Amino acid sequence: MNKLLVITVLVALLALNAESFRVSRQVEEEEEGTLTKLTGTIRSYYDTAVNTASGYLESIKGLKLEEKASTIYTDTSSVVSTYAGIAQDQLYHIFYQK
Repeated sequence: MNKLLVITVLVALLALNAESFRVSRQVEEEEEGTLTKLTGTIRSYYDTAVNTASGYLESIKGLKLEEKASTIYTDTSSVVSTYAGIAQDQLYHIFYQK
């Protein structure tokens, strides 16, 4: 019984290993048609455009423009609110003189 079990396991392992050593068939290269060439060309242009745009976005992120824009916004809003307060006080004193 033990010999039969050992032989069965060895045959199973041999079969599994033999499957992994199979040589894949080589497909004959077919001549490309016009539509295939056109599709390949369009795909390559699209890939180039996407890669270029991605590169530009990465370079923009490298410049930290978001941080600079938020800093400019906060500075501008504080200055505008200050001058708006001054203008409001001037208008109040113009209309409500005592």
